[in-house]
Amino acid sequence: MAAGHWPTQATSHAAERVSVLDRMPALTGNGGPFIGRPLPRFEDERLVQGRGRYTDDFTLPAECHAVFVRSPYPHARIRGIDVAKAAGQPGVLTVVTGADYLAVGGAPIDHFADPADARDHTKRAFRSLPGNMSVDIAHAPMPVERVRYLGEPVAMIVAETLAAAQDAAEHVAVDYDELPCVMSVEEALRDDAPRLEESLGNNLAVDAHFGDADATERAIAASTLVIEKTFVNQRIVNAQMEPRSAIVSYDAATGTFTMIAGSQGAIRQRDTLAAALGVERDKVEVICPDVGGGFGTRTNLSPEQPVLAVAARRVGRPVRWTSTRSEAFLTDYQCRDIVTRVRMGFHPDGRIAGYACEIVGNVGAYTVAFVPMANSFRIMTTVYHVPHASVVVKGVMTNTVPTAPFRGAGRPEATYAMERTLDIAAAKLGIDRLEIRRRNLVPYDRLPYTSAMGLTYDSGDFASNFDRVLDVADWDGFADRRASARRRGRLAGIGVANYVESPVGIPHERVDVTVEPEGVVKVVTGTQSTGQGHETSFAQVIADHLGITPQQVRLISGDTRIVKSGGGSHSDRSMRLGGALLVESSGTIIAKAKDILAHHAGVPVENVEFTDGMLRTKNSNETVDVFEVARIAKEDGTLPENLRGPLSASASFTGRMPAYPTGAAVCEVEIDPDTGVTQVVRYTSIDDAGQAINPLILHGQVHGGIVQGVGQALYEGVVYDIASGQVTTGSFMDYAMARAGHMPSFAVDLVEDPTNGNPLRVKGGGESGITPALATTINAVVDALSEFGVDHVEMPATPAKIWALINEAKGGST
Repeated sequence: MAAGHWPTQATSHAAERVSVLDRMPALTGNGGPFIGRPLPRFEDERLVQGRGRYTDDFTLPAECHAVFVRSPYPHARIRGIDVAKAAGQPGVLTVVTGADYLAVGGAPIDHFADPADARDHTKRAFRSLPGNMSVDIAHAPMPVERVRYLGEPVAMIVAETLAAAQDAAEHVAVDYDELPCVMSVEEALRDDAPRLEESLGNNLAVDAHFGDADATERAIAASTLVIEKTFVNQRIVNAQMEPRSAIVSYDAATGTFTMIAGSQGAIRQRDTLAAALGVERDKVEVICPDVGGGFGTRTNLSPEQPVLAVAARRVGRPVRWTSTRSEAFLTDYQCRDIVTRVRMGFHPDGRIAGYACEIVGNVGAYTVAFVPMANSFRIMTTVYHVPHASVVVKGVMTNTVPTAPFRGAGRPEATYAMERTLDIAAAKLGIDRLEIRRRNLVPYDRLPYTSAMGLTYDSGDFASNFDRVLDVADWDGFADRRASARRRGRLAGIGVANYVESPVGIPHERVDVTVEPEGVVKVVTGTQSTGQGHETSFAQVIADHLGITPQQVRLISGDTRIVKSGGGSHSDRSMRLGGALLVESSGTIIAKAKDILAHHAGVPVENVEFTDGMLRTKNSNETVDVFEVARIAKEDGTLPENLRGPLSASASFTGRMPAYPTGAAVCEVEIDPDTGVTQVVRYTSIDDAGQAINPLILHGQVHGGIVQGVGQALYEGVVYDIASGQVTTGSFMDYAMARAGHMPSFAVDLVEDPTNGNPLRVKGGGESGITPALATTINAVVDALSEFGVDHVEMPATPAKIWALINEAKGGST
């Protein structure tokens, strides 16, 4: 882990910007401040000892088991479903089909695919301008007439045991009439392509335009160099540690459904499930225990969940289902699958003149989320000054599993297109790769800076981040390392990428804080952890603002019986929004505590002060903490009515709280030219995530993002057989994921150029590691292959692909 002061040069703002490690409070004593300390995560002791409780760890009395029958075709008409034989098998309690679901009032799932706009949360992202179009196609949990993707559920068996349900599923007879399918956006956009949604007349779910197209075209036409390139972000699976799982019960006496299921937001799950079941929200309870991985796709309700609820009501018993890994590969919401077509014009000195872009996203068979496309177009100019830009966005429906946000959700795709284009342009103009970036970076003295896509960056020293990452990565020493690699028969390459991201997400959050006289502060929050360490970092914020220790904080989340509202965890929103509300509610509690102590002591409230974590009245050496004040509020009957009872406060926020995490990354690779195998040998990341509440946790977030980004760049990819639509990467035998042995030790550092957008100065770190990783990794691979005339390698840069490029350049047969 690299640390140290920034270079003392005129453009580095050394007096203002230093490594966060240089500003970290000393780790001495039991008192605060706790913000900024790399405290080990409180939850880790429980988790590493196997005491975590995930959905499949729960058991309910009299529970039964569900198994789904799934379509073997990506597109087919359902001529009939015969469940009679299956229903008569030993142990079977019921069989549910799509017709059964509709018969009891079940409705399609409304995913709210077109998200709230990044600037005005009252508008939809793609409907905010006249002439733009987006549609939300209702997602039938189980179709009645037609299946639209391979693995779509068509029937569900509920039985006494899992084995009995599995056996009975073999006896469901479905009569299919196979239909032509479209698996790629290119196929789906053809005039004669089969239609996913007949009401549309084509396969476009989004068709939108942003920016000044005329000015952009004029700028590009007057350019010295125009780069036209297509960049493909391949489809990947979201392989969490914990497969999807749910247990649903029904209380006939109250008409209430209760679902236990891991997710990224219990409130959204409750609201969407209630709407699908046609019941009021107060008739659905959702409990989210420990979650073994979110990364975006577990924000949306799964189609199996409302069907489980219908079955639970029918049989009068809890119904449980856990996905197999094979089901996960076929049916979990998948990710990326975005094609970016770039036309970028440059002046002779390498400055960008104009940028026209077409973003084409494969949304799959149903419209689950347009978030990646929305984020991608907003951030498309990244950290560079682009005077003129315009974009066309198309969301295309295909006979594939619906796509949903995955870590970064559009920002890595935009960064990839920009940073690859800059490398290509630098080579054609004969300008150093570093110099072309320096000439285009938004200068620090231009902040706040409004991009061509309308985002206003209030902070972020892009040039200093860039200089810092090159220094820590020892960019100047690479020539010697390349020569050393060549002596060992290896091809060495180095790549760099700058980034900025634009956290958005659900525009509402709430916290409730209560000080208990017994020495515990209870915090109820609408965000919830899927591995980010909320139990620790949220406690650090409360501890500093209430003068207690983090160990005295108890975080409650993921339970709609207690949590009143909130948006969940995604898009770097948990600490940014939740933390701001923790500060607000803590301030309210301290103000109330002063009033309570003033009345109790019979002094004016102006004579009560809160310093060093203690409350005291002036001219007195007696001090009390917030827990003692909570006891007074509970026991002192002379207090005014408004000061009696629990010492608590609530705070909520609806709107946008902009922040722009930024940074830079350098990747260094070595390639074996005889096999095409690529090894990442060095990786450096400098990240401005704002004030680091817990640097240890933030470093972990960066590490995880790097691995996922490098994994997509080099290894991962869903492959369909185009003719049949069958998946050929349906297991870990065929789908390659990055492993620990593929990665070096990372050099990471956290820096801060403060934002005024929230009281904690938080920007967000969950997406930081992954946002530049695709670009910097492929830039390094291409650099290693440049001697063979290679100017681009499509992801994933597999050994076979690289070997073929080298062999072709040598004049050999591939």
